[in-house]
Amino acid sequence: MSAHPHHAAHGAGHDHHDHHGHHGHEDHADHGSLKTYAIGFVLSVILTAIPFWLVMNKTFDKSSTTALVILAFAAVQIVVHMVYFLHMNTRAEGGWSLLALVFTLVLVVITLSGSIWVMYHLNTNMMPGMAPGGAHQMHQMP
Repeated sequence: MSAHPHHAAHGAGHDHHDHHGHHGHEDHADHGSLKTYAIGFVLSVILTAIPFWLVMNKTFDKSSTTALVILAFAAVQIVVHMVYFLHMNTRAEGGWSLLALVFTLVLVVITLSGSIWVMYHLNTNMMPGMAPGGAHQMHQMP
């Protein structure tokens, strides 16, 4: 008699496990299809080729305009990678996808603004020959 309820409970748990596993497999099939990866790859190639073409053809007169356009393409490419390769969407459980998106955006802003700030200050402070009297200051260094 004790074997029968144990078997029934085991069978019910087994059916529930199969249903849960099937749902997880369906969800995985949506996220990892070859079509999704192919679309992501094509968009990534396009989003890389356009900025390359803009720089090589000197499309914009000012380099700052070119830099801003390239940064915009880079931001779009980050979103493409997050959607098509990392499969981040609004249906994720518990808001973790939104938290990861916010964290990624904060890191991107810190990295880009920090890089631009460092490059600007290196350009203005480490080029002694370009500043007035810079060559004279180099000769007087101990």
